[in-house]
Amino acid sequence: MTAAAPRLSPSVTHIDTWLFDLDNTLYPASSSVFPQIDAKMKAFIGSFLGLSPEEAFALQKKYYRDYGTTLRGLMLNHGLEPDAFLDYVHDVDHSALDHDAALRAAIAALPGRRLVFTNGTVKHADRVLEKLGLEDLFEGTFDIRAADFIPKPQRQTYDRLIATYGIDPTRTAFFEDSHINLKTAAELGMTTVLVRSGPDHAPLSQVDPAELAGYCHHITDDLAVWLADALADLGLSPA
Repeated sequence: MTAAAPRLSPSVTHIDTWLFDLDNTLYPASSSVFPQIDAKMKAFIGSFLGLSPEEAFALQKKYYRDYGTTLRGLMLNHGLEPDAFLDYVHDVDHSALDHDAALRAAIAALPGRRLVFTNGTVKHADRVLEKLGLEDLFEGTFDIRAADFIPKPQRQTYDRLIATYGIDPTRTAFFEDSHINLKTAAELGMTTVLVRSGPDHAPLSQVDPAELAGYCHHITDDLAVWLADALADLGLSPA
């Protein structure tokens, strides 16, 4: 399911911090990058636990649903040391990513602070941002290590992010491809934008529309277009 960007409300004018998820948000979920990571997670689990590909895949998805990341489930249930896993699954071919001039222009023009908030690593984020031509536009990246390996959507990780950067959640817009991760953000007072640019782990058809509307304030299938509309509402234009 995808949806055209809705008209913005005037409430966007109070935003001074722009917070972005990385994978499947700053680049489209139709890209080949995250499927590579997904396949490498399955291969790692199979080797680590001696499981068949089918068993590894099932466990991978169960842990993602239950713990927010497959890594967290492996750490809690199997004593996995995270570095080997993270280094392996993020060692992928990023050549499918290209500089996105429209997205760069829109992000560069946003007034205030810009941050990346990812369940991946800073190393992976740096490689992605460089390939997209966005590497100089963000103040920092709050990654899974900064979160002490406790992933979104856990409240304590959002609290740690807020404390680390001293941001006001009521003046923050958060962009994510996972509606589950937006729920915690909305509870903290953030303005939320669900980015739908490809397949989603939890189809929206399985979510009650009234409930979804309570924490996904905006939905878009094109991040650059949504940001351009936001800039227009602010009386600005892409850089």
